[in-house]
Amino acid sequence: MTDDARLADLEARVAALEATLGTSPDEPAPADTGTVGYAGEVALYGEVNWRIDYSAGAATTLPADRLASVLGALGHPARIEIVQVLLRGPRSAAELLELVDAGSKGQLYHHLGALVAANVIEKQTRGSYTVAPQKVVPALVALLTAADIGGLLR
Repeated sequence: MTDDARLADLEARVAALEATLGTSPDEPAPADTGTVGYAGEVALYGEVNWRIDYSAGAATTLPADRLASVLGALGHPARIEIVQVLLRGPRSAAELLELVDAGSKGQLYHHLGALVAANVIEKQTRGSYTVAPQKVVPALVALLTAADIGGLLR
């Protein structure tokens, strides 16, 4: 592949990424805004190491509808309890019904559906649910962030 072809391919990939994130060179993120990140080494029901750093300015341009989908899914006490339980390991719906104050069986499935639709949790074979390994640290950070904003950690 020639250098011109490589450059064209790279430019196309960057444009596709910018389109996914809702940014473009025409509307750049504020310059020199710094970075924000999080990391964790977790051993709950498996070993997980995760680190992400992101431009603080670019974070202010992420698509609001996609963020609201996740935050909305986490915006109910029963759903937070479900995530807290699943962070300790996979569980069936029957086990979750016993462990979480989610109301009726129908209400539990409604909450599980919202969490699955927002990609917070996954439904596995045989009807069990889990937090995917690559989402364990981000889910913990979401809980800690809410606790910090709410004044629970100070």
